[in-house]
Amino acid sequence: MALLTTSEASTLLKKVLALSKADECEASLSGGHTGNLRFARNTVSTSGAADTLSLAIQSSFGKKTGTATINEFDDASLEKVVRRAEELTRLAPENPEYVEFVGPQKFLEPASYVEATAKLTPDDRANAAAASVKVCRDQGMTGAGFLEDSTNFSAVANTRGLAGYQRQTDVNFSVTTRTADGKGSGYGLCDFNDAAKLDTAAVTTIAARKAALSSEARAIEPGKYTVILEPAAGIDLVRLMVSSMDARQADEGRSFLSKPGGSTRIGEKLVDERVQLYSDPMNSEIPGDQWAGDGRARARTDWIKDGVVANLAYSRYWARKHGKGDGTPPAGGRFIMAGGSAGLDELIKGVKRGVLVTRLWYIRAVDPQTLLYTGLTRDGTFYVENGEIKYAVKNFRFNESPVIMLNNLEALGRPQRVSNSLIPPMVLRDFTFSSLSDAV
Repeated sequence: MALLTTSEASTLLKKVLALSKADECEASLSGGHTGNLRFARNTVSTSGAADTLSLAIQSSFGKKTGTATINEFDDASLEKVVRRAEELTRLAPENPEYVEFVGPQKFLEPASYVEATAKLTPDDRANAAAASVKVCRDQGMTGAGFLEDSTNFSAVANTRGLAGYQRQTDVNFSVTTRTADGKGSGYGLCDFNDAAKLDTAAVTTIAARKAALSSEARAIEPGKYTVILEPAAGIDLVRLMVSSMDARQADEGRSFLSKPGGSTRIGEKLVDERVQLYSDPMNSEIPGDQWAGDGRARARTDWIKDGVVANLAYSRYWARKHGKGDGTPPAGGRFIMAGGSAGLDELIKGVKRGVLVTRLWYIRAVDPQTLLYTGLTRDGTFYVENGEIKYAVKNFRFNESPVIMLNNLEALGRPQRVSNSLIPPMVLRDFTFSSLSDAV
């Protein structure tokens, strides 16, 4: 019962809404199947699978709301969860920012479901992990990795006429490789909707090569360097910027997009004019959700266009307050950063002196109003000279803002899918490394 069809989900939601005695009621149904396999020290350590199905009911009386959830679906249980949501609603205080539920929406239909992924078996996961482990063993490395696939659906309906159904598949793989002496470390990852694109051996080969190269890392002085950020590194900082493009925070002076006097930087040039950041649920490489958490339909949205702030995300309450209708929902964790056609190797060839960064981690905010963050490099950091990787270097602590970073843009490569987004490798000048780290 974990993956309901459109008809099955619609029938269940209509039954639930018919039970409601509230002024408004919204029912959300979600479920699916996930399978995973974890390996460490070149040996499978755990594997598992789970089927889930859950129903959430949100009821409203005036400006009061209450929510109840359940994972039982007989008639008595459905009646119970609806009554429970209404009971909680009556006990709740009024919400001064209450906005009625959204009405009917016209949803796009992304191609986010792939049958081959939905049919993955434990044997398929084992074979994918075995391919990765074989690379590690053949190259004298110790590998640790995680593979997970999921097939999910969600459906929504409310008493104002909203109705939607969507399903999605995903497969994710990541691996860390270490040299036998533990001095070198490499990392690789990939994610797709279509499991046919998954090649764990290829990802592991890259990680193993980095581990081998990084086994004799040298210390170089911290400071400002030209850096080549691989997509797995750049995604972390750019995502933090996109997720912070919130209208309310900007209007209330709590954001890097705030200006004195209560205005915002929307319509102003923020970063290099080559920067194009947008979300698009219909993109074939990263097909997204049909609707946001509050039911608003998702559509292609420019966030930064030609370096200029083009849009901010609004809650429906804040949008209404500022005459923006229902406003623009947030990107929802998926975005696209346009780039060029050059591969990573080609970008490296164009760098006279710099540092290649595989991955960032332990990132923490320093100053939200300048979007300054600190963190560490890991799993393969290399010194580049005259277009060639010369040697591995010890890891750094960095202090950098993605806004400043994207103003120091030198070159953009070909976008790659990483963590459900598309982002290119980037060459950036004056990236700030503040100190050294002994971590591998």
